[in-house]
Amino acid sequence: MSDIVKIKELRQSTGAGFKDCNLALKESNGDLEKAVEILRIKGVSKASKKMSRDAKEGVIVISESENKTSMIEINCETDFVAKNNDFLLFVKEIGNLNNLNNSNLDKLNEAVMKNNKTVKENLISLIAKIGEKITLGRAKTIEAINSNNYFYQHATIKDNISKLGVILNLDKNGEKKDIDSFGKQLSMHIAASNPLALNIDKLNPDIIAKEQELITEELKNSGKPEDIAKKISLGKLNKFKQENSLLTQDWVMEPKKKVQEIIKDLNLSNEVIKDFARFKIGE
Repeated sequence: MSDIVKIKELRQSTGAGFKDCNLALKESNGDLEKAVEILRIKGVSKASKKMSRDAKEGVIVISESENKTSMIEINCETDFVAKNNDFLLFVKEIGNLNNLNNSNLDKLNEAVMKNNKTVKENLISLIAKIGEKITLGRAKTIEAINSNNYFYQHATIKDNISKLGVILNLDKNGEKKDIDSFGKQLSMHIAASNPLALNIDKLNPDIIAKEQELITEELKNSGKPEDIAKKISLGKLNKFKQENSLLTQDWVMEPKKKVQEIIKDLNLSNEVIKDFARFKIGE
């Protein structure tokens, strides 16, 4: 087998570049199996060097099966790579495996892909090949048990791959036509309005404390009397809570009404919303 043929075969089996394959073959004295191992070790080394860099670009992948819907964030360094065909093929398969593994990232990393290598191994190879840090980010699976799942994607790159994704679970109690219509609209509302929790009681206390700190700092040098400043502070904090809780947000399709009013108009209870998640690249 000629050197050129060996290099070609090595490139097809590893995805490495011509130069790296040529050097690996020379180092292994033409032994293909040893050359593959050399490239694998070099790939790990290259990948580890890149892992200290920032990966703030990437994609959101949503995958679904009969009874569940999953969403995963996969990050890279540049938008250019986020649209690379090798990257898109990789993340599409990752999305399906994530759904199978219920967004358990430990299991997902050890899951076997179509090429009989694990996700972790393929990730290392892809980092070495593309030359950017690539990481698995947030992941969420919602099961549909006596309920229906809905999803929405914005800034779609290809198929089920986008820059922003929403998954939502609604109780089945109610007219199916109304529930389905509301599910689609609410998914779009969540994408646009970015609620941090279903209701005020479920807001993260740390987020509220941080917002209170910012409001206090803002009013510190306002020159207003202490009692007035306290009232303003309380009003600002209450507004923050309402604007970041799904049920008390202004309904994007009809801003004069709150989400909870739309639910009431449909003769549904607030408990119709069982779970939701929103991922956006860069947030």
